[in-house]
Amino acid sequence: MSSLSLLAQHVTRRPQRIALLEQIAVQGSITGAAKAAGMSYKAAWDAIDELNNLADQPLVARSVGGKGGGGARLTPAGERLLQLHQRLQAIQAEVLQAADDDADLQLLGRLMLRTSARNQLGGRVRAIQPQGGNDLIDIELPGGATIQAQITRNSTAHLQLQPGVAVMVLLKAGWLQLSAPAQEADPSLNRLEGTIEQILAEADGPCEVRIALPNGQTLCAQASAEQLTGQGLVLGGAVRAQFAASHVLLGTQV
Repeated sequence: MSSLSLLAQHVTRRPQRIALLEQIAVQGSITGAAKAAGMSYKAAWDAIDELNNLADQPLVARSVGGKGGGGARLTPAGERLLQLHQRLQAIQAEVLQAADDDADLQLLGRLMLRTSARNQLGGRVRAIQPQGGNDLIDIELPGGATIQAQITRNSTAHLQLQPGVAVMVLLKAGWLQLSAPAQEADPSLNRLEGTIEQILAEADGPCEVRIALPNGQTLCAQASAEQLTGQGLVLGGAVRAQFAASHVLLGTQV
């Protein structure tokens, strides 16, 4: 098989997260969908978080502890996405037929990158405030919550940012500072409040804390068991996540 054929298979292969959505529609549970899609239960939860965070509206509605370890169903937005994917597959086939050689598909592959940032949130630029040699980018998340990112003016120009532009917000889990909402907040930091949805203990490291935001997006933070106890943070309880504007990374579509 030629390298062109191999690359073509890679580009047209059904993405695993799309396969997960398809199986959620069939199985009605996270555990069943994960098994059918060839994913672990934890990987399925991570994938659902990413999908819901990047969409303007949640694609999957889920409940913890339901049949098969957690019930799940596609929202109307999720059903529309699956229909769109089917149409895109037909378009992809036409594009691949038009590719001249391997270089075309290799370039396409380089443009489809994954990121190591644990949190990926979709949002839109609301305003840009000059701040010395930097810019403070006001970003509105689905549902109306706002955060700020501090980036260089060159980065603003490179990303072609202006009000209304869609952006991907990237945040490492270790950059989030957790506290109880009743405690005094640091006004210099971004803050998002939500509910602790899961606490996953790690044998050789901090706990992974999943936070459900009111808009359907999910944050993932890290904290030790001692920190959680000291802050009075428990499963199902309210929590505030704070982070510096300088820790917010932005991405846009090319």
